[in-house]
Amino acid sequence: MAKHRLNHLLQRAQEAQKRAYAPYSDFPVGAALETTSGTVYTGCNIEISSYSLTLCAERVALFKAVSEGERTFTRIVVSAATEAFCPPCGACRQALADFAPDLEVVMLNNKGETRISKLAELLPEAFGPEFLDRENP
Repeated sequence: MAKHRLNHLLQRAQEAQKRAYAPYSDFPVGAALETTSGTVYTGCNIEISSYSLTLCAERVALFKAVSEGERTFTRIVVSAATEAFCPPCGACRQALADFAPDLEVVMLNNKGETRISKLAELLPEAFGPEFLDRENP
């Protein structure tokens, strides 16, 4: 991936992180999801007082993209305000795997450092749509 393209995605994820609504955890996260056509959708975590209804930045970006008709993705950048690299949670990994099991996941920490993994490494042996083949029960 070209360095300028990665820098653009990192910047978009950081901008999204600034829009996070995290009054309960004080843990703002931003995400920038790139489609195969190069379009970028961003998301931030949105916390609700009923914690189970909270949405992570990655799923917000994914759902925005899917709601606009996108179905194929190449990479996602996840930006968190920690020194540690913050990978997508299990629910986000599963949602992303349904659309892009080979997705590149770039984790950005608060020092500006990155770590890159493949989604399949973060979610080995993922459940996917292929298990729902209704012709072969």
